[in-house]
Amino acid sequence: MSLTPQALQSFLTTVHPYDALEAEKLAALVPAFRPHAMKAGEQVYALGEDLEGLYLIHDGQVEVRDENDVQVSQLGSRNSFGERGLSRDGIAVTSARTLSDTTLLVLPKADFLRLVETEPAAAKFFDRSRAPKPRKADLATSRVETLMATRPLTCAPTATVQEAAGLMQSARVSSVCVTDGDVLKGIATIRDLSGKVVAGALPFDTPVTQVMTPDPVTLPPSAIGSDVLHMMMERRIGHIPVTDAGKLVGIVTQTDLTRFQAVSSAALVSEIAYADTPEEMAKVTARIPQLLVQLVASGNRHEIITRLITDIADTCTRRLLALAEAKLGPAPVPYLWLACGSQGRQEQTGVSDQDNCLMLSDEVSEAQMGYFAELAQFVCDGLNTCGYVYCPGDMMATNPRWCQPVKVWKEYFRSWIAKPSPEAQMLASVMFDLRPIGGTKSLFEDVQEKTLAAASRNSIFVAHMISNALKHTPPLGLLRGFATVRSGEYKNQVDLKHNGVVPVVDLGRVYALQGKLAPVNTRARLEAAVTAGVLSPTGGQDLLDAYDLIAETRLERQAGQVKAGDKVTNHLAPSDLSDFERSHLRDAFVVVKSLQAAIGHGKGALG
Repeated sequence: MSLTPQALQSFLTTVHPYDALEAEKLAALVPAFRPHAMKAGEQVYALGEDLEGLYLIHDGQVEVRDENDVQVSQLGSRNSFGERGLSRDGIAVTSARTLSDTTLLVLPKADFLRLVETEPAAAKFFDRSRAPKPRKADLATSRVETLMATRPLTCAPTATVQEAAGLMQSARVSSVCVTDGDVLKGIATIRDLSGKVVAGALPFDTPVTQVMTPDPVTLPPSAIGSDVLHMMMERRIGHIPVTDAGKLVGIVTQTDLTRFQAVSSAALVSEIAYADTPEEMAKVTARIPQLLVQLVASGNRHEIITRLITDIADTCTRRLLALAEAKLGPAPVPYLWLACGSQGRQEQTGVSDQDNCLMLSDEVSEAQMGYFAELAQFVCDGLNTCGYVYCPGDMMATNPRWCQPVKVWKEYFRSWIAKPSPEAQMLASVMFDLRPIGGTKSLFEDVQEKTLAAASRNSIFVAHMISNALKHTPPLGLLRGFATVRSGEYKNQVDLKHNGVVPVVDLGRVYALQGKLAPVNTRARLEAAVTAGVLSPTGGQDLLDAYDLIAETRLERQAGQVKAGDKVTNHLAPSDLSDFERSHLRDAFVVVKSLQAAIGHGKGALG
């Protein structure tokens, strides 16, 4: 087919991002394109070959396949391909062949790179990484290590209260950390000295260990500022030591904090911590949708938004546990309340049910089980009142199956790993996302560590988990389109949860299993998998970028529904997106499908 410069320029004005170029710049770019006619079935390029440049389809159809020879795209007129390879030393990371007689327009590599470097519209379109939106640093996104005092005041356990008071006065601070070497033993504050020493008329030579708070709550340097604020407001404290691998490395106080964007979520946490009934708490949680709108509008990343929203659910749970104990009396034996599902992964959005369970000390007697049945009922009913509706699959502590001694839980995991039936795969998938919320955390530590080790050693179990992880597939259709729901309430829409986020969640869980990685949060799992070598750096970055785009699109959709007064769902009509947004979202789904194919073929990642 012969294309005149005028015809080629006219065609380019219908293709993004060329339609955004000034007329003079587009005219100057036209001569760089080289038309190339190909017959059906011809190879455009093979995996690992040097690429000529960017390929733009004028007419015809092209199939793109990944390194496992799995089709990832079927492209038509006005679609581009090859840009990923051009950004990686010009080496093809896929293969492509024509499905019909096709005319390609080839933009040489040098011209393509110049276009991306000089034209913002082109740079934005071809940058599939979807870089974070620029914004000023705030509490929600600042790590604790940037907020904390790195040289906290310390004293030995042998110090007296008078010596501790003298140290605080000299340093002009309101707390002192009691340490044995660099190991934190406790913390004493001005409030302790006034309330316990002065008010209690204790002698000045009283050991500081008698008035300090032993084994205080701590945070790691990697926590975010809102974690500090939420913990302070929930527990009504003003000082939080920062520890790394058990060693004291800093401290954060109320005066260290500025409350910018996190103030809204912190206010909800504070109100819930002081609520006396589930109904009072429900009035607070009813404001979560508006919080979601504010956080999205402020440009926060999805993992920050879901973390803040999950903090509220955690606080509700702990407050309900406290109210339950106030009603029923102290627990007869130690227990631990754990969350699974999205709360366990700290990935809750505007639509969340409850998934939880109870681990009990092995010392519990049959007669004492009634107490925990009542406690579970109180908490689950309270969560439902607060909008965290009962789990449709009955994955809740009110189900006797999920309220058991630790020894029973260990047997559960052992049997699921030994005999990975479909039910075992499903249950293991849920339970690998467990996160302690309230109670005695030590009940879970041994279970988690040993279960991960045993599961990763069982190749048959891992294979079944991989198979289970491939059941949810991205909504990819032919001809650069989407596979949408065919009928019902969500006809012609895609499910951004089950066909978008869940496939990545499932992959992250498998990578954590293969690498015996402790993180539960999906993004943290992917990052840990790259660090541990379970995922290649290029494949891991592709998957992180794809996950970010899908998850942020989901939250933006939910925020839009809240603002419009519509029911909040996980569904999206592709027609509601611009051509640019559809192109990038589909590219993200293609990446997820490619990583699914890679793990299905026994490989960690592409590239």
